[in-house]
Amino acid sequence: MDDDALAEDLRQVIGELVRAVRVVDTMPSGESAILGHLDRDGPRTTADLARLRRVTHQAAAKSVKELLCDGLVRAEPDSRDGRKLLLHITDVGRAHLQRERAQRAARLNAAITDTLRPEEQQLLRDCVPLLARLTSRMTEP
Repeated sequence: MDDDALAEDLRQVIGELVRAVRVVDTMPSGESAILGHLDRDGPRTTADLARLRRVTHQAAAKSVKELLCDGLVRAEPDSRDGRKLLLHITDVGRAHLQRERAQRAARLNAAITDTLRPEEQQLLRDCVPLLARLTSRMTEP
C-alpha cells in the first residue's frame, strides 16, 4: 500500500469510526464540540470557538445560542475587554458532556471487546500513541 492509499484509508476509517461512535450522542456534534473545548480549555469567546472548530462565526453562534438556552453554558463580560462575552461551561453542561463521553466510550468499548481478540486489543492500544502524534502534528499552529 502506498503512502497516499494509507492516508486515504486511515482518513476514511477514522471518519466512519467517529460517526459510528457518535450514534449515541443526544446533541448535535457542533454543540458537543463547543462544550468539549470549554471543558478542556476554559472560557472562550464565540470567535475563539469558531476558530478552534474551523467553522464560521455564524455557525458557532448558532450552537452557542442553543447551549445558552439549554443552560449548558453561560456568558459573562470579559474582564479585559467588556465588549466581549466569555462563554463558560456550567455544571449542568459539564454533567451532560460527561454523559455523552461515557456513552461514546461504552459503545466503543463494547465494539472492541466483542470484535477484537486480546492480542488485537493490544495492537490497538499500541496504535493510540501513534494516532495522538499524528493528531498533534496536524493540529499544531
